[in-house]
Amino acid sequence: MDAGRKREAELTALVDIALELASARDPGRVLNTIVHRARTLIGTDVAYLTLYDAEQGDTYMRATDGSVSAAFQQLRLPLGAGLGGLVAKTHKPYWTTDYPSDHRFRHTSPIDNAVGEEGLVAILGTPLIVDGAFVGVLFASNRTARPFSPTEVSLLGSLAALAAVTIVQVRAAAETAAALEQLSEAHAGVEHAAAAHDRFAEIVLSGGDVDAIAAALAELLGVWVLLFDALGNELAAAGEVDRDLAGKAAAASDSGRLVRAGDCWMVAATAKGERLGALVIGGVTELSAADQRIVERAAVVTALVLLFRRQAAEQSQRAQADILSDALSGNADPRALADRIRLLDSTRRLPAQLVVVVCRGDHTGVLARLSAPLQERLVLVGPYAGDLVMLLALPDPVAAARALNEVARRCGLAIGVTGPARWGEPLVEAHQQATRLVTTMLRLGRSGQAVAPDDLGVAGLVGAPEVDVKAHVAHVLGPVTDYDSQRGTDLVGTLDAYFAAGQSPTRAATALHIHPNTVQQRLDRVSALLGPGWQHPDKALDIQVALRLLRALHDPLT
Repeated sequence: MDAGRKREAELTALVDIALELASARDPGRVLNTIVHRARTLIGTDVAYLTLYDAEQGDTYMRATDGSVSAAFQQLRLPLGAGLGGLVAKTHKPYWTTDYPSDHRFRHTSPIDNAVGEEGLVAILGTPLIVDGAFVGVLFASNRTARPFSPTEVSLLGSLAALAAVTIVQVRAAAETAAALEQLSEAHAGVEHAAAAHDRFAEIVLSGGDVDAIAAALAELLGVWVLLFDALGNELAAAGEVDRDLAGKAAAASDSGRLVRAGDCWMVAATAKGERLGALVIGGVTELSAADQRIVERAAVVTALVLLFRRQAAEQSQRAQADILSDALSGNADPRALADRIRLLDSTRRLPAQLVVVVCRGDHTGVLARLSAPLQERLVLVGPYAGDLVMLLALPDPVAAARALNEVARRCGLAIGVTGPARWGEPLVEAHQQATRLVTTMLRLGRSGQAVAPDDLGVAGLVGAPEVDVKAHVAHVLGPVTDYDSQRGTDLVGTLDAYFAAGQSPTRAATALHIHPNTVQQRLDRVSALLGPGWQHPDKALDIQVALRLLRALHDPLT
């Protein structure tokens, strides 16, 4: 209970830190907040942060909390030198109970002298990495020997992840503000353009999205605005939009300059030569030179927002893929996984059971084609072992397979759905079963479909490590057995005789001592219950196996 309360307090502290960092706009304040919070959270004498200097190829001290040594506060760490230099070089966390006597690290006189002057003994360092790029190192250090527990290492790593994202966000905001300032200076003589600049800057720095930019542009110029993404999908609209005109104008140019397209105006939102979207405006006959510059400025700001949105989405996808990999490897504690998922989205809760979905083939565009109900049930998604794997908070793999069948058909994928399974070893086994299931599907030529194990009949039984015989029989023969139990008929017995007679209604009638027309009427009823394809050789084999299993359930000695 004490450990649980401590973990809850740590998570609460991380959420508070995230909120505090999100509200910080000044880079210096952000860094000071990070080191102060690290020192408080880990409970050490000193915390400090170094940033990577790409030009000199080392890291330099940028912020400290609890430090008293001027030499230490001006220290630079070459890559590979000392504990911090090793973290910077390997991008992995390192810690030591007694740094001066720890020979795992390459000691240098400048580093040892500065560490000695500060009086540091125990040191923990973890890298700050965003989007695969190394940002710096966050340290927690003590002036007396003390061990660092795995929980403390993980906690500092979580804080470092928040810090790295915040640093990049603040830099991006600063770059955005700088870009807008440069645009404003270039058109300082135009008051209307300067007012637009202030408006766009306020939107970006307050965390506004592209819909706010579109609304501001429509209000400033008295026009309607429609924003498309790079694929031509509508992202935002403002004013009374004429979508027919806007759709024709959207592909007019990729130059980043405003052009006339019929009765509309269009400008591409580009970044680094890549088209991220397009702004189309209408409802006005002519635009002054100043207004044209405002539209082009809005396109620049829109491109920055779209670029940052994409980077944030990619970062989230990578984080999800890491969590998914740990979950499917079976090496991670479910409570730790829950904590990491909450860090991605504080509103997300970890369901007790999941169905596992394995998509094999070209899975580009799968997520975009998921229905809204499935997207709401999506817990984790990412690539794993060459497949796209999704974990859905659903209780029934058969229903999930039905819901995914259209996605499989449109994308040409083989999709296997298994479960439900709990976190840990059951989830690992369910993923392995789903992997075997899609392998079997491809061997049977069943791509373009989404299936649960029972959907493959005999082939699904062979590929399953365990078989719920009752569930399988109900899946194959459920409509028939339900009909018999509700009406007192014996369609199951008729099917048994029919297959025993080589699928001859006449010979089956002789064996049952009834008229052939009666047999045919019963078979027609079976067709209505199971569908017209039940006598196809593959389906007929599945039904015969299910009949044999049903007899075994009723009489285990048969």
